[in-house]
Amino acid sequence: MGFRLQALFLTFLQALVLFSQEAVSAGHHGSPLKRGRKQVTSCNLFQGNWVFDPSWNPLYDSSSCPFIDAEFDCIKYGRPDKQFLKYAWKPDSCNLPRFDGSDFLKRWSGKKIMFVGDSLSLNMWESLSCMIHASVPNAKNTFVKKDSISSVNFQDYGVTLSLFRTPYLVDIVREDVGRVLKLDSIEAGKYWKDMDMLVFNSWHWWTHKGNDRPFDYFQDGTNLYKDMDRLTAYLKGLSTWAKWVDTNVDPSKTKVFFQGISPTHYQGQEWNSPKKNCQGELGPLTGSTYPAGEPPEAGVVSRVLSTIKNPVYLLDITTLSQLRKDAHPSTYSGDHSGNDCSHWCLPGLPDTWNQLLYASLIM
Repeated sequence: MGFRLQALFLTFLQALVLFSQEAVSAGHHGSPLKRGRKQVTSCNLFQGNWVFDPSWNPLYDSSSCPFIDAEFDCIKYGRPDKQFLKYAWKPDSCNLPRFDGSDFLKRWSGKKIMFVGDSLSLNMWESLSCMIHASVPNAKNTFVKKDSISSVNFQDYGVTLSLFRTPYLVDIVREDVGRVLKLDSIEAGKYWKDMDMLVFNSWHWWTHKGNDRPFDYFQDGTNLYKDMDRLTAYLKGLSTWAKWVDTNVDPSKTKVFFQGISPTHYQGQEWNSPKKNCQGELGPLTGSTYPAGEPPEAGVVSRVLSTIKNPVYLLDITTLSQLRKDAHPSTYSGDHSGNDCSHWCLPGLPDTWNQLLYASLIM
C-alpha cells in the first residue's frame, strides 16, 4: 500500500511540473501560445461562427482611410451590397474583445511592428493601419510606400507599422542560369531583425506556375529544378524560415505570429455551390466547418510550427476565412480587371484578423 501511495504521489508531482511548464509557455508576452494545431489557452478564438448583427459597423470608413489600395476598396469601386460588413465573428467559448486602437498604441508605444509576406500581408497591414487611424484620427502620422518596405508611423506614440513584401520568405536571386528561388536562403531576414512584433505570411505565390511565377528555377541544396511539387517546396522554404526564427529572434524582446493560410474561393463545389466562384456571394456559410475541409498547405504550416523552439503564435484564420465566400473584392476592385476571389475587401474580413491579433495580445 505504501509503495502504491508513493507511486501516486510521484505521478502527481510530475503532472504538476508539466502543468507549470505549460503555464509558463502560455504566459509568454501575456498571451496564449499556439504551435501547429495545439493551443494552450482557455478560449479557442478561432473556433466559432459568423453572426449577422444589424448594429455592427466597420471600425473605419474606406473613404477616410488614406492607406487602402484600390484593389481592396470594394465600396469605392461599386460594390452595391453592404451586408457583408454586418457579420461579426463569435468564438464558441468566449467573447471577442472589440478592437481599441488607442489601447493598442499605448501598449506598443515606442515599438516597431512588421508584417512580412505577400499581398495578403498587405491586406492585413492596411487593415490594421486603418483601424488604428480611425481610433486616433487626429494623431500625427507619416505614410511611406515603396516596393519592398512600406510603413505607417504614428508619431505621437512612436509606433511604426511596417510591411516587408516577400512572397516566399526565402530569397529569389539572379544568377547566370536565371532567377533562382533558393529554398535554404533568407538574406532578406536582415531587414526583419530588431522588431518588437513580427507577423509572417506565405503561401499564395507558391502555387503560381509558368509566366506567373517570378523565378525560373528552384534550388534545394546544390540541386536546381525547373519545377517541384509545390507542397514539398513550401515545406522546405518554410522550414528555412523556422530555422531563421530560432536563430535570429530573441523571444524576450520580439513577439512572433504566423498569419495562417488565407483561402481562395474560385471553386464553388468546395462549399457545395453551383456557382463557379465568389462572384455574387452575399453572405458567409453557416456553421463552423467548411465542406471541403482544411487545405493541405495549412497542415504544412502546423508541421513546421511544431518544430520551432521559440514561441510562435498561429493566427489560425483559415477556417473562419473559408466561411467568408462573400468577402472578396470579386469584380469590385480598382486594380484587377478580372474576378478577385483571393484578396479581401477593406473594410472587411482582415479587420477580424486584426481583432484576433489584438485579442491574442490582451487576453
